[in-house]
Amino acid sequence: MILPSSLLVPGALLCLLLLAMPAVLPAAATQAAKPNPPKPGTPIPRPASPGGENVELKDRVLAVVDEDPILQSDLDRVIELGLAQSAPQEDPAVFQRRVLDQLIEERLRFHEMDRFGFEEVPVEDVDAHVAEIRSRFKDEAAFQKALRDQGMAVKDLRRVVARQLMVLAYVDEQLGPRVFVGLEDITNYYKTTFTAAMKKQGETVPPLDDVRDDIRKVLREERLNEALGKWTEELRNKADVQVFFGKPQAAMPPVVKRIP
Repeated sequence: MILPSSLLVPGALLCLLLLAMPAVLPAAATQAAKPNPPKPGTPIPRPASPGGENVELKDRVLAVVDEDPILQSDLDRVIELGLAQSAPQEDPAVFQRRVLDQLIEERLRFHEMDRFGFEEVPVEDVDAHVAEIRSRFKDEAAFQKALRDQGMAVKDLRRVVARQLMVLAYVDEQLGPRVFVGLEDITNYYKTTFTAAMKKQGETVPPLDDVRDDIRKVLREERLNEALGKWTEELRNKADVQVFFGKPQAAMPPVVKRIP
C-alpha cells in the first residue's frame, strides 16, 4: 500500500543529500597546506603584485562556521545544480538566504560527525543517489554541462554524495534510538490524518492492518526530522557562526585568486 503524496513528510534527511556541496579540489590540492580563513569583519589586503599583475575577485565568504567558510560558490553550486528549489513567487534574496541557512546547518552536522569519525557507505547506495540527481536533468549532456559549469566531475559529485550518506547514517545512529512510534500513535494517525486525506481524494480507506507499516515509517521520519531540528539548534547555539549575507560588499571577506 502506497500512502497518498499529501501524507508523505518532506524528508529533511533526503534534503541532506541535495544540499551542502562544498567546493571540490583535485586530490593533490587537498593535501597542500590550507591557509587560515579570513577573520570575519577584518579588511583583506590585496595580494602583492610585484610583476604588475591584476587581481580579480573570484569568490566571497557568505558565512563562517567555527572558522570554516561557506563561499558564494558553494551557494551558487547548490542552486545551479537544481539541488534546492525556490517556492512559487519566492523573492530570490529570501531563497538564497534560506539555502545559506541550510548550508550552515549542514556544516554544523559535518563538524559534529567529524569529531566521532564515520564509516564507508555501500557503493550501490552512492550510485542510486547520483542517479536520482542525474534524473533531474533533461538528458546526460545537460547533466554534464551543469557539473562542468560548477567545476565538478561525476567523481566529485560521488564524493559529496558519499559524505552526505555518511551523515545520514550518523544521524540515524545517534538520533534514531530517541524516536519511538507506538501502536496508539499509529491508530490516532490512521483515524484522523490518514482517513481524512483518503476521503478528500475520493479513495477507499483501506484497513489499518494494510497501512500500519507505512504509517509507522511516516511517523518515524516526521519525529526523526523533529529530533534532527532540535539537535541542529543545539549545535548552532554552541558554535561560532557569523553570517555576512546581505551586508555591504566591503564588510564581506573576499577570497581572491591571482590572475596573470
